[in-house]
Amino acid sequence: MHLSRGSRIALRAAMALGLAVIYVPLLLVLVNSFNSSRSFAWPPTGLSTRWWSAAWQETGLRQALYTSLKAGLGATTIALVLGTMAAFAATRYRFFGRQSVSFLLILPIALPGIVTGIALNAAFRTVLTPLGVGFGLFTVVVGHATFCIVVVFNNVSARLRRLAPSSEQASADLGAHTFQTFWYVTLPAVRSALFAGALLAFALSFDEIVVTTFTAGPGTQTLPLWIFDNLARPNQGPIVDVVAAALIVLSVLPVYLAQRLSGEALR
Repeated sequence: MHLSRGSRIALRAAMALGLAVIYVPLLLVLVNSFNSSRSFAWPPTGLSTRWWSAAWQETGLRQALYTSLKAGLGATTIALVLGTMAAFAATRYRFFGRQSVSFLLILPIALPGIVTGIALNAAFRTVLTPLGVGFGLFTVVVGHATFCIVVVFNNVSARLRRLAPSSEQASADLGAHTFQTFWYVTLPAVRSALFAGALLAFALSFDEIVVTTFTAGPGTQTLPLWIFDNLARPNQGPIVDVVAAALIVLSVLPVYLAQRLSGEALR
């Protein structure tokens, strides 16, 4: 489609404005993490790394980081297993209610987090509490897995739709049994989709706060919960900025890798 010079300039200006709205606040957080002033004077009166050193000495912060890593790895593992199995079932087989099952699998990612959190809280109190299972890391992992499964399911389903069943059928015709066909034919074709889905699922779990608020017990604090609890404390303000800056930098990696893997698979 041919666009006039004025239209191209307007589109570029709109794109630049949109990117500025998204990334300028993130840039301010990065700069403030090196601000030597506790009051966040702007422009910074000086640059210092003392808040980064102070953040590393925070015992509660390190424990919250460890909890978030465990929750993210647990939710990602569950999502990989269940999401992959569901993707194979919905893509490779025909059965009554297949479209409804696919819809129900995708629905959690579209629901508001507070709705999911309230529903999980009620379900855990009704089902798990009578069994003696209280709120804690386990309930956080299960809560995160409900929406992480969607990411893996979508990635693997999309890849399987592009993988012709004839290649798997040819493997079977040549004498390979089901496991050999999966290991030598199907898995190499979906490996990058699995990796991309796992990266995105971990990223979603790592920074989740709404569902975590409703599923974590009194002694369970993830990193987003730690940030939220310390955000209103004046003495902790600079350290919160350091943690936010570190998360911004670290969050780029899984998204970048997932995008590269998805892009390479489309070539």
